[in-house]
Amino acid sequence: MRLPATYNRVADSNSNTTISTTDNNYLRINRSAFRMSKKTTGLLSTTVPEWIDTVLADFDAFLTDHANCERKANALLMSMIVKYPDRRAMIPRLIELAQEELEHFAETYAFMEKRGLLLSKDTPDPYVNQLLASARHGRDERYIDRLLIASVIESRGAERFRIVAENITDPELAAFYEKLWKCEVKHAHVFVLLLNQEYDEAMINARHQELLALEATIVAGLELRPALH
Repeated sequence: MRLPATYNRVADSNSNTTISTTDNNYLRINRSAFRMSKKTTGLLSTTVPEWIDTVLADFDAFLTDHANCERKANALLMSMIVKYPDRRAMIPRLIELAQEELEHFAETYAFMEKRGLLLSKDTPDPYVNQLLASARHGRDERYIDRLLIASVIESRGAERFRIVAENITDPELAAFYEKLWKCEVKHAHVFVLLLNQEYDEAMINARHQELLALEATIVAGLELRPALH
């Protein structure tokens, strides 16, 4: 993917770190952490087998919902960029993630076009709404929670995209969803890494675990439907 002109990745001389630069701001990301992130989502629960049965029984509905999720993910990232203009170290990474979400939306919509499907109006997402309702007040607290909630949502998306990739028979869709679940894990990890640049890592991890526990409870109470959440 082509990055904005103000954003570049260069290798550290120790070759264990990627340095993301924008003007005079630096964000160091450990490569080994990214390799680890590909193997795990950190979720505290797994999706029940009945979910994929529901999805495959009405894959057109799932695809339409998936497109909406990608579009809303892009919108959320852009809104955070506008809401926190002073977080200069964060902005280039969120721009990159927003671009990827928009690309995923375009790719999902291409599959919809092949099937003669139309985009649908937004419907309430009880999963996302319940997670967002848990965000604390206070500038720092809300900022931390919004990024951690985004990480949790990406983690669940990764898990479910992987399930789709492993169960759908269409090879083109299987390859698409395999690519997506790997991207979603990376996104989930980036949100946490961004916070670890600014705040105590133990504090961020503790709050992350609280939100993961809440997420597991929310997922357990969701109605099965042909949707990502």
